[in-house]
Amino acid sequence: MTDSHCFDTSRLDALFAPRSIAVVGASDQASKIGGIPLDYLLRFGYGGALYAVNPRASRVQGLPAHERLAAIGAPVDLAIVAVPQSQVAGVLEDAAAARVQSMVLFSSGYAETGSEGTAAQQALARRAQEAGIRLIGPNCLGFMRPGHQVYATFSPAPGGGLVRPGRIGMVSQSGAFGAYAYSLARERGLGLSLWATTGNEADVQLADGLAWLARDPETDVIMAYMEGCRDGPRLRAALALAQERGKPVVMCKVGTSALGAAAAASHTASLAGNDAVYDAVFRRYGVLRAHSITDFFALAASASIARAPKGRSIGLFTVSGGVGAMMADDASAAGLDVAPLSDAAQRQLREWVPFAAPRNPVDITGQVTNDMTLLERSARLMLADRQFDSWLGFFAAGGLSDAFWPVLQSLVQTLRTHHPDTLLAVSTLCPPERRDALEALGCLVFADPGAAIRCIGALARLHETPQALPAMADAGSALHLPAGTLSEQRSMALLAEAGVPVVPHRLVRTAAEAAQAVQAAQEMGGRIVLKVCSDAIAHKSDVGGVALNLTDAAGAQAAFDRILANARQARPDAHIDGALAAPMVQGGVECIAGVHRDPVFGPVLMFGLGGIHAEILRDVSLRLLPITRDDALAMVRELRAFAVLDGARGRPRVDLDSIADTLCALAGFAQRAGATLESAEINPLIVRPREDGGCVAVDALVIGREAA
Repeated sequence: MTDSHCFDTSRLDALFAPRSIAVVGASDQASKIGGIPLDYLLRFGYGGALYAVNPRASRVQGLPAHERLAAIGAPVDLAIVAVPQSQVAGVLEDAAAARVQSMVLFSSGYAETGSEGTAAQQALARRAQEAGIRLIGPNCLGFMRPGHQVYATFSPAPGGGLVRPGRIGMVSQSGAFGAYAYSLARERGLGLSLWATTGNEADVQLADGLAWLARDPETDVIMAYMEGCRDGPRLRAALALAQERGKPVVMCKVGTSALGAAAAASHTASLAGNDAVYDAVFRRYGVLRAHSITDFFALAASASIARAPKGRSIGLFTVSGGVGAMMADDASAAGLDVAPLSDAAQRQLREWVPFAAPRNPVDITGQVTNDMTLLERSARLMLADRQFDSWLGFFAAGGLSDAFWPVLQSLVQTLRTHHPDTLLAVSTLCPPERRDALEALGCLVFADPGAAIRCIGALARLHETPQALPAMADAGSALHLPAGTLSEQRSMALLAEAGVPVVPHRLVRTAAEAAQAVQAAQEMGGRIVLKVCSDAIAHKSDVGGVALNLTDAAGAQAAFDRILANARQARPDAHIDGALAAPMVQGGVECIAGVHRDPVFGPVLMFGLGGIHAEILRDVSLRLLPITRDDALAMVRELRAFAVLDGARGRPRVDLDSIADTLCALAGFAQRAGATLESAEINPLIVRPREDGGCVAVDALVIGREAA
């Protein structure tokens, strides 16, 4: 079972598929907020029952006016509410009495205005829930369902021209962006099944819209614009449902602030960052994240036109060597495999065009102008030779040529017939009607070959995302952590009990015990480190509480006295247990591993190389819990600096299995601690070859929290 099964979207049918609509605050003037939706519904042919509610009028836009909702005397699935904030509470009571099923609330003056507005919005949400009314808004632009002529909005966008009905659903938290996106969809020729804005989200959130679209038989692709999320489990459930139903989600998420990260005393939360966690969420559920408006629409259009490729291999065909080189670079950056054609295929291409570049990209040059049969022959040869998952052809402005157009159209028809499972794309300038004709054949059309490759690379990821969420492994009995920072000794003990390999250590309380520790290390030919030990001191180096490379008793005694004196001077309020003595770990690669509680999505696991890689380059990988062992290995391999661990330039290859085991143990610890864990960090985690002992944690910090 996945986390999508908790989603009940059935009660949203009355909202998004209403059989009857009442406009409260209906105006006879089609230019006013209360008049626009009524005008749209009448003008564009809504086929359900339609009512106008206005106590000061007898008729509104040709319809009889009712004094209030309860006076209608017939079922109302949806009430579109366009009244001032001061009248909303009364309308809600009237809606409850009339057993209205859902409401769209345009009114502002709620959470967007401050604390008083927030309290009013919370009261509104509670009353709507009590009455069984699903509410979208307040402070929203409403929604539209073009194929059913439902226009529950006061946006001026439909007045400038209607978007055609189609199979792409769009949900936006921003009304302004939503209206802009509606107009762009209309200009691009995209057909929409639903257009919805969620405003302040007192009840219906963006996640609810995603989940409803995931179950909507009239929707194939989902577009979403998100500014933030208050309910992480709800969003995860919606994305999991879309993934289960095989419906690509294209997400434009803005905002990169590290919400809540600064509250943690560990590096883990700040390294993860709010936006990086969203990236991890999107990656887990196969969401196609768009970082520009252009990519937002290109990805959605592409996902609606063509099936995702089954792999990352791509054949590149061009009539320009320079553009071919650019395409190869872009494909490499997108993680696509530009495998060369076989020697036999290359020889055949050279027989046809002696000066061709036949490897991949295949450049048959301008010779195609003299012999247009070269186009189809070369493309079919490429796909027969390598069975590429995707194929992209660059034809410059050929799509504008009346002489070339029949050749291009025939090419796409032939390739589609003989290679139905290959994603086909062309990059050419062409008028909209020709683009539509190629797209009707399931071929993507781009003016920019770089945009084409970015889309193909993104679509290829859809087949690489796991389709089932891992079940929570049995990590043992529940663990209740005390609130606050735990000392290194307590932290190391907890992690060792969870299965994390930790460096041997002992707590020394006197200078004499420190001398004994260094003498024991001397007998094994090693050195020790002394670190002040206190629940109140998370970062020991900051207070001068660390002494390294101790090799003799006198030095150890002096170091013990020094670091404790430093700590007491810096933190006179802190209770100090003593110092932790541990052998110095030689060699290996310094890494960092941790888990922190994200304020929206809960526990997030992080792994990265330590030092400059983590602090400056931020080369870390993240996963939401739970994870599998394969997830842990993937986290290690996806680091940009993975070659450092994998034996680059003659370095010894570290024990990757040991890293994976450690990450799984850390995840299991977080599972056991549940809501009482704020963060747990191993910094550094020294990773070494298997013959040298694999991983070992040489410092750790656990922070507990009060469970809600």
